[in-house]
Amino acid sequence: MLPSSWKRDFASGLVVLVPVLATAFVVAYVYSFILRLALSSQVFPPETPRPVVVLVTLLVFALLVLAIGYLMRTTVGDIIERGLDDVFNRLPVLRIVYNASKMAAETALSGTDELQAPVKLEAWNGLRMTAFKTGKTTEDGRDVLFLPTSPNITTGYVIEVEPDRYEQIDESVEDALTRVLSAGFGDSQETTVPAGFVDGED
Repeated sequence: MLPSSWKRDFASGLVVLVPVLATAFVVAYVYSFILRLALSSQVFPPETPRPVVVLVTLLVFALLVLAIGYLMRTTVGDIIERGLDDVFNRLPVLRIVYNASKMAAETALSGTDELQAPVKLEAWNGLRMTAFKTGKTTEDGRDVLFLPTSPNITTGYVIEVEPDRYEQIDESVEDALTRVLSAGFGDSQETTVPAGFVDGED
């Protein structure tokens, strides 16, 4: 049997190395994919250095994304987006993939901008749950909060709460989302979380 200290050290090493290796694997895979895609198009001369091929391809892709994003802010773009939604929602299986990926992209890319601040909400019997202010207020003065589920933050509940029924947490939106996404195991600043804090789940 290994000493408990060795097990802790091994586990701590894995906590550091696994995310780094996973990120490196994804970067390498994306690099290889872009390289194969660019070379198969036969746009670049054979003697073009591969890093240049990948860099130019990424630059063109970024410009394309910016152009589409600008178009989506116009009336024409709004019509195109509604048309795409209508087309994919008519497909029995693909509509699930389309809507799920669209929701995930919206949450990952713009969700933290819409969420104002993390708060701790006491639901019942001393149970505290992580919620986020949306910046919206009801006509009777209640604050609108988003209460995400864990670990899937793309689902949750929109709740209306009196301002004195919750407390704002002294941490960033990203840190609070990390805790919810990791089902409570991903605290980056454990000292900022009040004692007895418990995240809600489904």
